[in-house]
Amino acid sequence: MVNQFYFYCLDGDFGPFFLKVCSYFPFNAKLCINGNEYAKRQAARAGIGFTALDNGFAAIDDPAAVQAICDRLDDAAIDALLRKWLAILPHPFPPADRAAGYRYDISILQAEFSLTQMLDRPLSGRIFFEQVIRDNLDLGRPDRVALIFDRSIYRGRKNRTPGPFMTRVVTDGVTPSLHVQYKHTQIKQYHKEGRALRTETTITNPQDFGLRKRLTHLRELARIGYTANRRLLRVQRLSHDPITGTDALHAVCDPVRHDDGTHVAGLPFTDPRAQALLHIVLMFRLQPRGFTNRELRALLADHLGRPPGTITAGQATYDLRRLREHGLITRIPRTHRYQVTDTGLTHALFLAHAHDRFLRTGLALLHDDQQPITAANRTYRNALDVLAAHAGIAA
Repeated sequence: MVNQFYFYCLDGDFGPFFLKVCSYFPFNAKLCINGNEYAKRQAARAGIGFTALDNGFAAIDDPAAVQAICDRLDDAAIDALLRKWLAILPHPFPPADRAAGYRYDISILQAEFSLTQMLDRPLSGRIFFEQVIRDNLDLGRPDRVALIFDRSIYRGRKNRTPGPFMTRVVTDGVTPSLHVQYKHTQIKQYHKEGRALRTETTITNPQDFGLRKRLTHLRELARIGYTANRRLLRVQRLSHDPITGTDALHAVCDPVRHDDGTHVAGLPFTDPRAQALLHIVLMFRLQPRGFTNRELRALLADHLGRPPGTITAGQATYDLRRLREHGLITRIPRTHRYQVTDTGLTHALFLAHAHDRFLRTGLALLHDDQQPITAANRTYRNALDVLAAHAGIAA
């Protein structure tokens, strides 16, 4: 085994980094730096306010100034860092060897170029990213990879472009990540700390793009990496906006809170009274002149299985306000009558059908041993038990 010497250093300009040196000739060394640490150090020195996000920025007071700092991180700055610390640390080559021309030069072993997009609504980010994964599992196809990296893909026998080209979904804990591979280059995309969409292009062989490995090609490599990040986002498509559906569900089911501190109760999806109101809304849609408090009371008592007249006017007023505040109905001007809105019809129809025809029916089928869904459920549980037994944990 070859011994390796690790030097973990803290630089005033670059922050933490490490240098690994092999103890055998020709004393190969590896320098690992984090460009984000460099940017944070320089921003703090310039008095630019920012909020850190692991190896990214969550917020910046002066984005243009920080971008200018990032642009200054080039091959010359990295080379100067190495020369500075080679003069401080024990040098593998004695002065006589250096005088004879033995010196270090830097090539690129691996370079990562990242794009971090902070989300205005972080709670919706996970829903959005999971939909991105579902709708873009074909990103690793040669025709899609060619768009992302602006490269020609040849599939014939002669000059065939080596693969692999593929898309993978990797789950770390509960956080999934999307991986797109082109030759020795990989793009990784994931939901970062529940607050941002992170896209990273990692290049381990610059020759995949017709470049040499010398550090002097860093800027050209950066242009390829950052462009790939942007192109990936342009290539990605969603079949629908999942956040819109989440907003609609919360708009109906959650309480409405006003700026003055007052709030109106929501319509919980599994609440019998809320489901009764949704069904009644569908019935009232057919009345061109709208409906009144009295008509709502009669139908509500019937749907809840109560004797006629047991729903008071005050209780119906409470329900009318809930329906109106959640956008399902609107009051006809200068009357005491209400009519169902187009949005109210759409949402009430879907939620009522989902409750009655999907959830209620599906849960009933799970208790019927003759149904295919029951057999599938049993197979799934047995597979989990087998996995737990192999792992040595209780199922």
